[in-house]
Amino acid sequence: MVTSTEENYLKAIYNLNLDRNGKGLGTNELADYLQITPATACQMLKKLKKKGLISYKKYGGIALNDSGREVAILVFRKHRLWETFLYVKLEFTWDEIHEVAEQLEHIKSKKLVDQLDKLLDYPEYDPHGDPIPKANGVSRTAFKKTLFNAELGKTYKIVAVKDSSSVFLQYATEIGIGIDVEILTKSRRDFDGFMEIEIGGVIRTISPKVAENVYVD
Repeated sequence: MVTSTEENYLKAIYNLNLDRNGKGLGTNELADYLQITPATACQMLKKLKKKGLISYKKYGGIALNDSGREVAILVFRKHRLWETFLYVKLEFTWDEIHEVAEQLEHIKSKKLVDQLDKLLDYPEYDPHGDPIPKANGVSRTAFKKTLFNAELGKTYKIVAVKDSSSVFLQYATEIGIGIDVEILTKSRRDFDGFMEIEIGGVIRTISPKVAENVYVD
């Protein structure tokens, strides 16, 4: 049996190992991400290795084994389905759903998760635009192009956000950013990267940090 705390570690290792270009994940980086001490992280990594969920050397890279990857993907599946349920069926706002889904994602019942998927008509993406893994672990490709890297003078559709914190999502809502919203890129300042965009006929100026946290297609 994998505990809730162990699931959180596996999720973190999965996330941190995305797009690393061969660079190994170290204990200190994992500890910083989870906001714990390196000593605490080391103790848990030893447990996960003993359970056959990760490969880990004290001064080497941390990686998920096949069984660990399966657990991590299942937790992401549950989390994103619960986010979708809260947003679609219970009318939570998109800045409220993450924290509640963090609690619900540790429910173990496979039948409940599969029935939740069926109830929602098998969604492919959650309200933040993240792909929802299917029961077999397969999911759609995550979006890659950010608003910051978009061409100027073109209209794009917002498909996902990178930052799912309530602070960012509340700000995004205030300026009209949301999934499936159309956005026109008008200009970008060479000096500081601030962008001028148009949403729903309203022109706004946004920082590079905001533009880098919005995915467009």
